[in-house]
Amino acid sequence: MTAAAAVTGADRGRGSGGVEGGRTPESVPAAGGERGSGPGPEARTSVPAAGAGRARGSGGAGGPLVLGVRHHGPGSARGVRAALDAEKPAVVLVEGPAEADALVALAGDPAMRPPVALLAHAVDDPGRAAFWPMAEFSPEWVAIRWALDRGAAVRFIDLPAAHTLAAADPTWDDGEEEVSGSGLRIDPVAELAGTAGYEDAERWWEDVVELRGDADPTAPFEALAEAMGALREAYGHGGHPRDLVREAYMRLQLRTARKEFGEAVAVVCGAWHVPALTRRTTVAADRALLKGLPKVKTEMTWVPWTHRRLARRSGYGAGIEAPGWYAHLFAAPDRPVERWMTKVAGLLRAEDHLVSSAHVIEAVRLADTLAALRGRPLPGLDETTDAVRAVLCEGSDIPLDLVRDRLVVGDVLGEVPDGAPAVPLQRDLARRQRTLRLKPEAHERELDLDLRKETDGERSRLLHRLRLLGVDWGTPAAGRSGTGTFREGWRLRWEPELHVQVAEAGVWGTTVGAAATARARSRALAATGLADITALAEQCLLAGLADALPVVMRALADRAALDTDVAHLAQALPALARSLRYGDVRGTDTAALAEVAAGLAERICVGLPPACAGLDADAAGAMRERIDEVHRSLGLLPGADRLTERWAGVLRRLADRDRIPGVLRGRAARLLLDEGRLAEDEAALLMSRALSPGTPPPDAAAWIDGFVGGASGGGLLLVHDERLLGLVDGWLTGVPVEAFTDVLPLLRRTFSGYEPGVRRTLGELVARGPGTGGAGHATPGTPGFAPTLDRERADAVLPLLHLVLGPDPVLDPDPVPGSHLVSGKEAPV
Repeated sequence: MTAAAAVTGADRGRGSGGVEGGRTPESVPAAGGERGSGPGPEARTSVPAAGAGRARGSGGAGGPLVLGVRHHGPGSARGVRAALDAEKPAVVLVEGPAEADALVALAGDPAMRPPVALLAHAVDDPGRAAFWPMAEFSPEWVAIRWALDRGAAVRFIDLPAAHTLAAADPTWDDGEEEVSGSGLRIDPVAELAGTAGYEDAERWWEDVVELRGDADPTAPFEALAEAMGALREAYGHGGHPRDLVREAYMRLQLRTARKEFGEAVAVVCGAWHVPALTRRTTVAADRALLKGLPKVKTEMTWVPWTHRRLARRSGYGAGIEAPGWYAHLFAAPDRPVERWMTKVAGLLRAEDHLVSSAHVIEAVRLADTLAALRGRPLPGLDETTDAVRAVLCEGSDIPLDLVRDRLVVGDVLGEVPDGAPAVPLQRDLARRQRTLRLKPEAHERELDLDLRKETDGERSRLLHRLRLLGVDWGTPAAGRSGTGTFREGWRLRWEPELHVQVAEAGVWGTTVGAAATARARSRALAATGLADITALAEQCLLAGLADALPVVMRALADRAALDTDVAHLAQALPALARSLRYGDVRGTDTAALAEVAAGLAERICVGLPPACAGLDADAAGAMRERIDEVHRSLGLLPGADRLTERWAGVLRRLADRDRIPGVLRGRAARLLLDEGRLAEDEAALLMSRALSPGTPPPDAAAWIDGFVGGASGGGLLLVHDERLLGLVDGWLTGVPVEAFTDVLPLLRRTFSGYEPGVRRTLGELVARGPGTGGAGHATPGTPGFAPTLDRERADAVLPLLHLVLGPDPVLDPDPVPGSHLVSGKEAPV
C-alpha cells in the first residue's frame, strides 16, 4: 500500500491504516483557576495510525520498531499487539512521563482494571496536576501489558512531569506560531481526511482503521509514516512548539535504550512524533533544546478513570467521542454489529422498552444496508445509531439518548490496587469508604440516610467533612422526608479530578477528620462576614467537628459583638437556628451556640424597626426575605415562647408605622394574622388604611405584595376571606388610569405566583362581586363553603387522625376503640 493510498483513503473496501498524533497530558490548573482538558495536538485531534513495521529513519533497515498510534484507538491497539507478537522486542518504550517508570509494575497487578490514569501533581501546589489516561483499548496500555506478561522491560520516554507541570510558568511557553497562514494549529487527522475527500475526520478514521479487516494489520505502517513525514515537512511542529522539546527528550531516551538493548527496541508513540523520532539529529542539539527547562517537585500515582472522562463532549476529554463504542470494538471477538445491537436491546429492555429479537435482526439488517448505501466497508457508529433510532427506538430520540449515555459513552470506572502511592489523606478516605460501604461509582446515585442509625450518621459526617475540604463527591439532595432532622438525601458521583481535590486537601491533615478540623479553624479565623461564620458553624455541626467548634464559636461571638448591621444579623440567624436542631439527632452539644443565637435574636428585635425605616424598593425587598427567615428561625431557638412574644411586638410596630415601606408593613401584618396574633377585623382595618385613596398607588401595591404575595398562601387567604378580597378589588378599581400602568408590573408579579385554580376562583369571585351578594347570589360566601363552621363534619376527621397519630391521653382520654392500632401494631404518638 502506498503513502498516497493511505492519505487519500483509497481502496476503502479493503480498509487501510490511519494516522494519529502523540499526546500531551490532560492538565488541571492551579487552585482557583479554570479546569480544562489541556490536551496536546494529538490527544485533541486524533490522527489515526495503526500498523507496525520497521521505521526507516535513524535506525535504518535494522532500526528500532517505531509504532505510530492513535491514543485510545482500538485499531491502533490491535496493530500494536500484532506487531509486538511478531517482533518480540526486549524493551518497549511508551510515550508517557518518565517518572512513571517506578509505577509500571502496578499495571500488572490483578487488581488494576482500566480505565486508569497516571496522575502527577506538584508537591507544593497539588492543584497543579496532569493526567495521562489509558483505557483497555489504548495502545499504550496494550503495550505495557504485553511487556509485563512476557518479561520485557517497559520505560516511559516522554518529558518528565516535573517539566510538564512547570508549563504554567510563562518562560516555558514558546508561544504559538502561525501555521499555514491561518494562525491556527493544524488537525492532522482532518488534513488527511480532507485529502481523502472526507468532511468528517472521525468517519475517515473508522473507515480506514476501525472497520478494516485484520488480515495484515502491519501493512499500512510505512505508508502512514511517509504521510506523517509529509505533514511535518509542510507544517513543521503544527503550531505546537513544545513538541520539539518533547521529541528531543524522546530521542535521547531512545538512544539510551538502543545502547542497552541493541536493536530489540519497540517505541509506542503518537504517529505525529514518528518522523521526529526516526530522523537523524545530534545528541548535542537535543540536549540544547532541553537546557534550562523550568522544573517543579512532583509526585505521581495511578488513579481510576472513567469512560465519560475519555469522551470529548464531557469538556475534559482525551480525544474520542464514543469510548463505550470503541471498547466494544476492541473486545468483540467477531460480529461486532450483532453484539452491539444485542447490548442495546438489553439496555432498553431493562428500562421497560418493548424490544424483541426481531427488532435486533432488523436493526442489524438496516445498519448493513446503510453502510452499503454510504460506501462504507462495514457499519460504523453512525449507521448503528441510525438503525437503533429507527428500529429499536421507533424513531424517538429519548431512548436513543439513554443508549448514547449508557453505552456509547458509558459509566465504566476503573480500579487501582491498594499498593498504589497515595497521599495519607487519600488512604484514610479509601479506608473510610470501605468501612462505611460507600463505593465510589462513576454514575450518579441517590443516597438516603437515616441519621438515627450509626452507619448512616458516620456516612453523613464523612460527606459533610469532604464538602468542607472542597471534595464534592456528594451534594445534598431532598431525601424521602424533606422535613425533620433525622433524614438526609445525597447525590453521589465520583469524578477522576476528585483525586486532585483530595491531594489539595492533604495539606490540612492526614485523616479526613483532622484535615476538616484544621480547615474549619482556618476558615473561622479568616472569615470576615458574620453569615460566613454562622454557615461554618452549621457545617461543623453537620460534620461532627467538635474540636473545631470552640474556635468557630469564639470567632462567631467576636464578629457578632462587632457587627451592628441588622441585615447581617438577620442573615446569620437562620444558620444558627438550623444548627440547634442537630443536637438531638447527632448528639452534639449546642449550648454555646444557643447563647449566641439568643443574643442575635435579641439584637434583631431591638434594631429591626429603625433599620426598616426609609428603605428603597430593592432594600425593602431584601429586608422582607430577612424578616421571613427570622420569623421561621425563632421557633427553633431555646426559649422560643419568650422570643416569639417579643418578636410579635416587633411585627406589630412594623405593621403600624407609616414610615416603614409598604411591602414590610404588609408582610408584618400577614405574619401576625397567620400566627393568630391579629384578628381578622384588625387585618381588614390595616388593609383599608393601606389602600385608602390618600395612599400613593405604588405604596398600596407594595403593601398588597407584602400581605398576599410570594409563596405565602395569600391567594387562598383572599379566596376564603371575601372581605379582604373586596378591599383589594375596591382599591384596584379606584386606581387612577395614569397610575395603573405604574403599579401593574408589581401586581402581576404578586398574583402570578398563585396556582391556576386559585386564580380562576378569584376571577369568579370578582366577577360576581365578592362579599356583596352580586347577581344570582342571595348571600355572600365562597362557592362550596358554608357561611359558618360545621363542627359535626369537622369532627368526622378525628378517628382518622387517631389512627395515624395515636391518641393523646390528655386531650382524648377515651379514644375511639381500636383507633390506636395500625395494622395490628401500636401507632407512635
